[in-house]
Amino acid sequence: MPMDARIASLEQRHAALERRILDEDRRPKPDDTELVRLKREKLRLKEEMTRLRNSLH
Repeated sequence: MPMDARIASLEQRHAALERRILDEDRRPKPDDTELVRLKREKLRLKEEMTRLRNSLH
């Protein structure tokens, strides 16, 4: 997979995680464990996107 396509895929997953985090946080009783898991995954994706972008430059 070309690097640009990989980054685009990661961006889509990152945005989907953001929506899931917001949905979970809006629930009357959010699942804190799930929120932590989603936020960690979102951060992992962000770090990977940053690493890939830096390797392009």
